[in-house]
Amino acid sequence: MDKVPFPEDLRRFVLTSIPSVPFLEALLILRADPAQQWHGNTLAQRLYVRERTAQALLEELTRAGMAVPCAAPHGDCYQYRPSSPQLGERIDALASLYARHLVEVTHLIHSSLDRKAQQFANAFKLRKDV
Repeated sequence: MDKVPFPEDLRRFVLTSIPSVPFLEALLILRADPAQQWHGNTLAQRLYVRERTAQALLEELTRAGMAVPCAAPHGDCYQYRPSSPQLGERIDALASLYARHLVEVTHLIHSSLDRKAQQFANAFKLRKDV
């Protein structure tokens, strides 16, 4: 299988801003209907995860500037709203790429997670020269 050439800006975006496949899936679900108000339980049903996991994803999307809490009195829900037009464009480009190359994007996300796990593990290795 040929490697899919990732545009460098999207590759960097995935590696720096998309911490997991569930995060990306949640982002794309919210993006599909920006007017929809999402609660942890409704997102959990769509993603087939626990409500606590879905709620954490919604909060993580908010911290990343990709979603916002709903206006009062609906403060326990979230909506898709990128913090800038540029972020929205980058998310749109990633959604398009993911629709065409799901496996490759997933592998890129996992490669980032593998590197981070290895770096963490390496921090605890005993060094002979110390």
